[in-house]
Amino acid sequence: MANASAKRIANQNEAAVKHLRLGLFMPTLLSLVLRLLLRRDSIPPSKGSIAIYIVTYFPSFFLSNYLIKIGSTRRDSVTGALISYGEDLNQAGVTEWCFDILYVTYACQVGSGAFGEWFWWFYLVIPLYAVFKLWTSVISPYVLGNGSRGPKEEEDTPSSDATSKRQEKLRKRQERGDPRVKMQSRK
Repeated sequence: MANASAKRIANQNEAAVKHLRLGLFMPTLLSLVLRLLLRRDSIPPSKGSIAIYIVTYFPSFFLSNYLIKIGSTRRDSVTGALISYGEDLNQAGVTEWCFDILYVTYACQVGSGAFGEWFWWFYLVIPLYAVFKLWTSVISPYVLGNGSRGPKEEEDTPSSDATSKRQEKLRKRQERGDPRVKMQSRK
């Protein structure tokens, strides 16, 4: 079973790596085509437009190469057997955020080619989301005062009256003299 899971992850990673490699040049090409078709007056692009593109291309290039590196599978050159499937690129957390940054960058590249340079303002979603995550997970608990104290006392000590449905059911069975409960209580 573990081998089937590794093969599934390897297939998913190979597809993701293929899309990442396409993502390195396809948004640029699509942006240029849309600029030619819809916005001929913006050819050649301004220096500011080129600067924004270059500044945002470097993080996407770095993140794409990082994801390709960690997600690439290794196979035996003779038999083609799977040696390593790499890290799972569908996992949550940092990997997911890397893909989010790439998708926002691709959307801004294509959008700026189709609609204009104002579309780059949507790139501010990335730092705004980072500030939001930082506030909700790190800063807010300490600023509002409930981060250093730990959990509230009401949550710390469960009341003695509170029993789960399973515990209540076992207690009723024991009161009736059910042999299943007596066997469990002897152990």
